[in-house]
Amino acid sequence: MIGLPGDRIQMIDGVLHINGEPVKRERIDDFIETEEGTRATRVKRWRETLPNGVTYTTLDLVDSGFYDNTPVYQVPAGHYFMMGDNRDNSTDSRVLSQVGYVPFENIVGRAQIIFFSIREGEHAWMIWRWPWAVRWNRLFTIVR
Repeated sequence: MIGLPGDRIQMIDGVLHINGEPVKRERIDDFIETEEGTRATRVKRWRETLPNGVTYTTLDLVDSGFYDNTPVYQVPAGHYFMMGDNRDNSTDSRVLSQVGYVPFENIVGRAQIIFFSIREGEHAWMIWRWPWAVRWNRLFTIVR
C-alpha cells in the first residue's frame, strides 16, 4: 500500500512521490533473473523507504518505462493506492481503467507466499505447456 485516503501520488522519472515529496530510494545489488532455459538477466533493484519508515525493494526493468511519469493521483476517501514491486511490469493503481483506487472493503489480507507462477505471455489454463511455462523456482516462496 502506497497511498492513504487524501494522499497525492505521482511518479516522476521513475521516482515515487507522496504528497509532493520524493520517497527515499537507494540503489542496491541487481536482481538476477535465472529462469530455466533462458540466459540470466540483470534487473536494477532499489530499496525505497516510505515516510512512515517501512522499507521494501522494487525492480526497474527499463529506464523511462510507461508508468515512470504519471499525473498526480488524488486518493479518494475510503480508498487506497497500491503499487507492485516490479514497477515496469505491474498493473496496479496507476492503471485507473483496470485497477485504480482500491476500496477499503476490498482489502482482505496480506500476500505471504507465491503459490503459482508462469512466464509472461503464458496462460495458466494451457496446462499442456506447464512443463515449460511454470516458473518452478518461484513456487511456494515466501513474500518478503
